[in-house]
Amino acid sequence: MKKTMVVLIILVLLAITGMIGYKMMIDKEPVNEERITDNQKKASDKKQIKLENTEGLYIVPTMRDALYADTVWCGTFQLVWNDMKNEVVKKDIVFDPQLEVADNLNLEEFNTNMISEEYYYKKYGLKTLELKAEIEKGISDKFNETSDILEDFDWTEDGLNDPNNPDMQRYFFYVMLRRSFEFLNEFDELEKGTFGNKYNDIEYFGVDEKSDKKLGEQIDVLYYNSENDFAVILNTKQGDEVIFVKAPKGDDFREIYDNMIEEGDNYKGNTGFFTTDEIKIPKIKLNEKKEYEELAGKPFATNDPLHPVAIIVKAIQTIQFELNAKGGEIKSEAAIDMVKATGMLEELPEPEPRYFYVDDTFAIFLREKGKDMPYFAGIITDITKFQ
Repeated sequence: MKKTMVVLIILVLLAITGMIGYKMMIDKEPVNEERITDNQKKASDKKQIKLENTEGLYIVPTMRDALYADTVWCGTFQLVWNDMKNEVVKKDIVFDPQLEVADNLNLEEFNTNMISEEYYYKKYGLKTLELKAEIEKGISDKFNETSDILEDFDWTEDGLNDPNNPDMQRYFFYVMLRRSFEFLNEFDELEKGTFGNKYNDIEYFGVDEKSDKKLGEQIDVLYYNSENDFAVILNTKQGDEVIFVKAPKGDDFREIYDNMIEEGDNYKGNTGFFTTDEIKIPKIKLNEKKEYEELAGKPFATNDPLHPVAIIVKAIQTIQFELNAKGGEIKSEAAIDMVKATGMLEELPEPEPRYFYVDDTFAIFLREKGKDMPYFAGIITDITKFQ
């Protein structure tokens, strides 16, 4: 039986290869970069795929994946994975050998219960030109947007579902997250300054001794241990919270986030932003695109007795994010092309001033007010990659 299944899988892979001209990808050697652990950098032997656009800047698919010095995450890829797993495959995605990234994705630690429907558009179905047109109309109607990734997939006859071939079904899973937000009051543009001990002429915004003190009313303090160890929330008109964590603690975004929440819950200091306090935030801009080559070309089982084997042909995610004195915006897309086959806050004395200068390694999270989990995360050590 085991031998028969192996032969069946091989036949399916050969059939898929013939139909779509797919070329199997060879796993790359682990990238020799640094990752953040308890505020210290240490070498990591976990494999990560290098981004195409900015050297040394990485996208990870889940908040559980190991971090390098400059890494970002957005929940869009998790959402397409959830649809693929739950709606079509109907079981965990398991490769042979299994990938840690697949195990992390199978946990579904981010889902549509953690974000309002107004933030995203998603669609899946058999891969047809009609589905493509429906997606294009959907994102246009909802966000007045066009896709940056749809044309990266094969929409020729060979790349579409063939209704005349019952042995194979080709599916397409798509998500766009689009959000713009404004701070309650526009922050002041501050003088350029340093970041860490290596980077100069960095653009900042925030509140200093010359600022209108009402600007501080839109800031909540989660905790403040020192000017080198704090977490703050910048509130927006739309209800989104922009969270900065200086000296983040943890090996991955989930650990950093959970440690931040725990430290905030245990903090006994004042969580208001005093008129003597100052804050300095670097401007951020990124536009990254990632193809998850490590997930493609590997067969896995489904719960469909007629089409028990599946394979991911291509998986892509983009993250575009900008933050400045006025507010910010984020756009992220993700898509998976998959084939399923038969074989397969009392008045107090004026306090000492505190300085919330986000001018060295920090983490950033975007979270919808009232939700338990963020929908975007980043860790930044080299700010020049983001300005």
